[in-house]
Amino acid sequence: MLQRLIRLALPAIAGVLVATGEASRAQDLPPGIDHIPTKEEFAKDNNLFLTFARKALKWDEPAEPVKIVGPLYFVGTEGLGSWLFATSDGLILLNTAMPQTADLIEQSIRALGYDPKDVKLIVNGHAHSDHAGAIAWFKEQSGAQLAVMEPDVAPMEDGGKTDFHYGADWKIMGFPPAKVDRVLRDGDTVRLGEVILTGYNTPGHTRGSTTWVTHLVDDGKAYTVVFPDGAGFNPGYRIAGDSPSYPGVTEDFRRTHHRLEMLKPDIWLGHHNEYYDLPGKRERAKTEGVNAWVDPEGYRRFIAHYKRDFEDEVDLELGVTPPKE
Repeated sequence: MLQRLIRLALPAIAGVLVATGEASRAQDLPPGIDHIPTKEEFAKDNNLFLTFARKALKWDEPAEPVKIVGPLYFVGTEGLGSWLFATSDGLILLNTAMPQTADLIEQSIRALGYDPKDVKLIVNGHAHSDHAGAIAWFKEQSGAQLAVMEPDVAPMEDGGKTDFHYGADWKIMGFPPAKVDRVLRDGDTVRLGEVILTGYNTPGHTRGSTTWVTHLVDDGKAYTVVFPDGAGFNPGYRIAGDSPSYPGVTEDFRRTHHRLEMLKPDIWLGHHNEYYDLPGKRERAKTEGVNAWVDPEGYRRFIAHYKRDFEDEVDLELGVTPPKE
C-alpha cells in the first residue's frame, strides 16, 4: 500500500535530483539518504522504509483541520488521515497517526473547539504504527473505549509484535500497545449519539484491516461515506506462491478487492491523504463546501488501481510473463 504512495511522492523528489545533478542536495530526502531507494531496498530495511515514508509523505507535518460533511472533521497530519466525529454524546476518533504526532492531532481537535478528553470511542483502520500509533495516548487522556476487528486485537494489544509481516521488527515498526475494550466481527456496528459506523473486515494489508461505512447528513442531504482499507501491500509482503506472508493471503486480498468494488460511496476518505487528494479537495471546499468531497468516480479508480497492482505483483511473484501488446 505504501509503495504506491511513495511512488506518488517520487516525481517531485526525482525532479530535485535531476535539476541539481547531486542527490546529496535533495532537500526532500531524509537525512542520511542520498538516493531514492528501490522496492527491494525498502523490503530489506524497515527503518529505511519508515524513515523515507515519514519524510516524503509528510506524516509528521501539521495540517489544518477541516470539516468534511455533517459531524465529520479531518484532524490528521499532512500525510496521514485521522478523523473526528462530533456527536451529541461525545467524540469518535478514527485513526491517530504516528506515536510522535499525538500532539498534532490534539491541537487540531482543540482548534475545532472540541476537547480531546471528550473522545468516548476510538476505532481504527488497521494495527500499524502510522494509524494506531497514538491510540494508547488518546485512550489514556480520555478514558475512551477502543473497538477493534478481532484479527487485529492481538497486534493492537501487543504494539505490533504479532503482526504477520512487521512483528519480527516490532522495535522499529511497533507502537505503544492499547487495551481493546470491544472485539468486533465483520459487519458489526459501533454507535455514539446519532453516528453509526459499520465495520467490515477487509483483510490483506493486515488480517484485521477494517473498512468503515457510515451515512451522514449535511444541510438536509444524506451522504454515504466510506473509509476503505486493506487493499494494498507493502514492500516485502509475499502475496502469492509457496511462501505467502500468511496462509490464505492471496484469497483475502481478492475478496477484499471485490468487497470494496461493491461499495458505492458519495464521499470516500483514506488513511493516507494522497489516496483522495486532501490538498486539492480541501482547497475546493473553501468555495464548494461538501460538494468538493463528493467523488464516486475517484473511488472506483482507487480500487481499480490497487486491484491491478495486486494482480501485477502476483504475476511477478509467480514468474508469469505478461502478454505482449
